[in-house]
Amino acid sequence: MMLTEEEIPEELILETRIFHFGTLSMTHEKVRRATKKAVAIAKQAGAIISFDPNIREPLWNSMDEAREQVLYGLGQCHILKISDNEIQWLTGKNDYTEAVKWIREKYDIPLILVSMGKEGSRAYYQDRMVEKAPFINENTIETTGAGDTFCACVLHYICKHGLENLTEKNLKEMLTYANAAASIITTRKGALRVMPRPEEIEALIAGHH
Repeated sequence: MMLTEEEIPEELILETRIFHFGTLSMTHEKVRRATKKAVAIAKQAGAIISFDPNIREPLWNSMDEAREQVLYGLGQCHILKISDNEIQWLTGKNDYTEAVKWIREKYDIPLILVSMGKEGSRAYYQDRMVEKAPFINENTIETTGAGDTFCACVLHYICKHGLENLTEKNLKEMLTYANAAASIITTRKGALRVMPRPEEIEALIAGHH
């Protein structure tokens, strides 16, 4: 079963402040149309649009088709969260700053986040780049959900602070919080069902200062 255009909860979307989507709901034509309809409604309502390509190669008929849908997402979003592998695949550039420059020459995306696994994460905002190291955890058992957790924490921060006039301090706080949460989720099985609580994230951050 896949979501159809008729099943889109328009009233709910009209009230949303941040609308997040990825390509997992864009692998087939029907659900792709539903996703694009939802994005259009959210955008018309003035929501901040967030996009995470979240490419899963086995789900696609071809990577050319996947790329086409990623480029659609780039054209819609105000916030892009993209992994190190994805940005290199998309742009053909190994250097993340060069890759972000390639994206920005084509798309006006205020906030671009690059998650780099064991290297931490970066935020590119206006003419600023901020990088934060990861929280290395010896008890890591799986990385499923780490990127989603990171992205959720970023969106939580933007929900509280907005997307306008973010300072370097804001960006560092945001990445630190998101990195800490992502680190915690790697020590648990189950991803979404075992998301860390705010107090757990804050305790981990406090323990590293």
